[in-house]
Amino acid sequence: MGFGQGLSGLNAASQSLDIIGNNISNSGTVGFKGADASFADIYASSRVGLGTQVASVNQRFTIGTVKDTGNQFDMAIDGEKGLFRVLDTNGSVLYTRNGEFHVNKDNEIVNAQGHRLTGYKPGEGNPSPILVPTGNIEPTATSQIGLKTNLDANSPVLDVDDFDPTDGDTFTHSQPVDVYDSLGNAHQLTQYFIKVDESGGNSEWEVRYTLGDDELTETHTLEFNSAGVLTGGDTASLSIGDIGSGNSPADDLEIGIDYGGSTQFGGKFSPSFTQDGATTGEYASLSIDTDGTILARYTNGENRAMGSIVLADFKNMQGLDPVGGNAWAETSASGQPTLGVPGSNGLATLKGQSVEESNVDMSQELVNMIIAQRTYQANAQTIKTQDQILQTLITLR
Repeated sequence: MGFGQGLSGLNAASQSLDIIGNNISNSGTVGFKGADASFADIYASSRVGLGTQVASVNQRFTIGTVKDTGNQFDMAIDGEKGLFRVLDTNGSVLYTRNGEFHVNKDNEIVNAQGHRLTGYKPGEGNPSPILVPTGNIEPTATSQIGLKTNLDANSPVLDVDDFDPTDGDTFTHSQPVDVYDSLGNAHQLTQYFIKVDESGGNSEWEVRYTLGDDELTETHTLEFNSAGVLTGGDTASLSIGDIGSGNSPADDLEIGIDYGGSTQFGGKFSPSFTQDGATTGEYASLSIDTDGTILARYTNGENRAMGSIVLADFKNMQGLDPVGGNAWAETSASGQPTLGVPGSNGLATLKGQSVEESNVDMSQELVNMIIAQRTYQANAQTIKTQDQILQTLITLR
């Protein structure tokens, strides 16, 4: 037994305590991955070992607890495989599990270190920094209306020539729908249903239209059989011009109306409708789907996909080089990354408004610290024992 073995044990135990201390100090660091020391014995043409050494420091890429934060830009990788791909301030590519993000002055999604989150923009195949949208979304002119309703079969037949949109006695039912022109201006299109004929078990309804206070020239006919099923007039077409006002002229409206599925039963008028137009809207918020799709939400109720988050995976995660700031860099040992959107190529999915906490188990680290401390004390004792033996030899007479 010599001093060298004990000294190597002291050094190894000290490094182990450093690693444990670093784990404990980062137990509250979002996305942090704990590490363990691996030891190896030392031989040099000797039957007796020369001590120990730290062979490697291995990262534990196990999953930490996912915690909700409510921050719209936070995101957690909900699985073991995957790292966020970010660009540092010098443009170098780094990888991290820290999903705490915010927006910088350039409307880029960044972390606390200023590293820019990258993803796939629509129509692009290479990842680039993700930008939060600003300004208004363009309006969409209404081109299609879907209206499904029941027309009361017990309604009396009216004279269509007496139709007056201001007189409720001259039509059977009415339904207003807001439509939008090419500039996003809203106009009220009202449909008036008039029962005009009932004979031979069949019924006929005429539909008249107004846009605002103006009555349109187009009319449409709906035909029902004795079972109340729509047999004619499933679709109608409207062409509306001169809808601009003041200094904001808009394109003419070309609208198709689908009445498919409407019925004529002995019940109340029960309309439900959809229309595909929208006014302009301001950016309101951002959300992240599990597949990494970035959805921008606007005040007009529209959602727009701004791209997808890109994740990276490596064949040898232990080959990554930790560079601080909860980030790793690619090395020759790690190999090149496999990139993809969350949920593809075996990659984990994402959870929005959440972060992944540190995977450090405090109770386990405290136990490891006690073991490392005892190891340090035991190695110190071997040195003390060797010193006592040498002292005995020196004092022999």
